[in-house]
Amino acid sequence: MEVKNENASMLCNFEVLTLLRDLQSQNGSSKGKHSKIQQNLATISYETVTYLEKTPCKYQTPEIIQKLLHDLAPFNLTKAEKLQVLNHRPTTAVEIQLMIEESEERLTEDQIASLLEVISTCLPGDPEEDLVEEEEGDEQGDEEMEEEEDAG
Repeated sequence: MEVKNENASMLCNFEVLTLLRDLQSQNGSSKGKHSKIQQNLATISYETVTYLEKTPCKYQTPEIIQKLLHDLAPFNLTKAEKLQVLNHRPTTAVEIQLMIEESEERLTEDQIASLLEVISTCLPGDPEEDLVEEEEGDEQGDEEMEEEEDAG
């Protein structure tokens, strides 16, 4: 095996999704007989795009990613940790502990809460999922108010 590009780096899910969409659009325009290998590659590309379109990276843009990386700078995360945060969009302290090595020693509880706030502010989630969560929160608030009225 030979190293062809020493500057190669890890790609985030958004970059993979963008690359595969571009490749699919290029391959879609070229008609003709495809070999078995090309057909298998097309299947893998299709399955990967289908999966990635169900993840938060579907709603990301290069500008969002740049803002997140800028806002993550004070937390002194490694490149791999930033990549995991970007790809997985953690929403709980437990998820942060799983992604950030030695997070208990490196980050205080306040820093973890601040990190989660940065992530939820910078990285868009699924708008439908966010709407469902808001509705559930409203329903719980309504139930609490009804219980208080019944008690009073």
